[in-house]
Amino acid sequence: MKSTILIVEDDRYLRSQIRWSLKDEYKILEAEDATSARKIVDSSFSVDAVLLDLHLPPKVNSANEGLGFLAYLRSLSPDTGVIVITGSTSKKAPQEAIRLGVQDFFTKPFNLDELKVTLKRVLHMTELEKKVKKMQRKFEENYKFANLVGKSKKIQKLFQLLFRIAPTNSTVLIRGESGTGKELIARAIHYHSPRKEAPFIPVNCAALPETLLEAELFGHEKGAFTDARYRKMGLFQMADKGTIFLDEISDMSLRMQAKILRVIQERSFYPLGTTEPVQVDVRILAATNKDLENMMKEGTFREDLYYRLNVVYIHVPPLRERKEDIPLLAQYFLTKYNSLHGKRVKGISPQVTDQLCRYRWPGNVRELENVMERATILSDGKVILPENLPSHLQPALSSEKPSPSSIEEAEKKLILDALQATRGNQSKASQLLGIHRNTLRRKLKKYGLWP
Repeated sequence: MKSTILIVEDDRYLRSQIRWSLKDEYKILEAEDATSARKIVDSSFSVDAVLLDLHLPPKVNSANEGLGFLAYLRSLSPDTGVIVITGSTSKKAPQEAIRLGVQDFFTKPFNLDELKVTLKRVLHMTELEKKVKKMQRKFEENYKFANLVGKSKKIQKLFQLLFRIAPTNSTVLIRGESGTGKELIARAIHYHSPRKEAPFIPVNCAALPETLLEAELFGHEKGAFTDARYRKMGLFQMADKGTIFLDEISDMSLRMQAKILRVIQERSFYPLGTTEPVQVDVRILAATNKDLENMMKEGTFREDLYYRLNVVYIHVPPLRERKEDIPLLAQYFLTKYNSLHGKRVKGISPQVTDQLCRYRWPGNVRELENVMERATILSDGKVILPENLPSHLQPALSSEKPSPSSIEEAEKKLILDALQATRGNQSKASQLLGIHRNTLRRKLKKYGLWP
């Protein structure tokens, strides 16, 4: 599809030249003044870029008309590319235009071929910016507290703690069994903090040998060791102004623990092969599934590092201790994998819900997510049935089918759970259940839960 270009220029001859230069590659819209330009952007047209003369009727001797339209455009469409065309040599108007996000300037007279090249570059850059913003919004959406699903007392208490600590710069130690979602908690903290625009850098301390881990964390100069063929920035430096998440920190050697302690205390470190310290402003979040108190007794974890990390302590409860969250989590993952795999499974049978709640989930939320992804993919009907579960989760089935009343009771309970988890927000509850909001309202009326 051709990009749409709006030419805002009162000089009819110049406007015609620009149109003929661009018409083969773009859809062209034209306006001779700010009022006409506003009407175009107010309409259903999608404008990808604007070529804007600042000196427009009725006050062609000043840039006020053009700047006023530019401000109006930015309020409606911050991502639209703008190239200013001007015959003025004044610096004040261009400075104000730059503040309003103009990508480039052309002074009359100008070369049309150069304008075409610049326009392509501006369109390419604005498209990239749109994609980056879309990805960032999607990424941040994944780590909103609302997506840490649960209604149990333990998980609600955890949410309250997260809301209090996220806006601070405190060091946080996150503890819990494998698969409980410690990295999800860390990301949620980061994306609800003042550092959310800066990087979040996760590091699995157990996945790298000590020598490689040190080079990854602190970086190195060329020639610092045998394979150091070039200078490399460390992860701590990459996380500057942001957050670094040290997962499985208990797997670090005592030597590496000492180096981490120095970073926490002094906010500086030495890249390998250098004698000059590097200063960083970074928030440190750490996680482990090990018994650190026992490790300190055994001499395998530094006591001073423990107290530096344990400024704020978060315990993520295992799934078996919050079984009332299992139906909500299962429905959440069903919605997620419906979207991911193009499926249209609408619900989970009462038998499956019962079996999921009976299981002890040694792999915690991660295991439940894997089970629900598999079940969503394998389901051929409107609901997930016991035969869609892995063999170790399939109950001994009787030949009796669930009665309509038992299905309705299970559906009613899922709706009530979703509303409670979303604090009565019907839009969020319908998203969690994977149904349209109007469908949710019909069911609420059906069960006498809505007037």
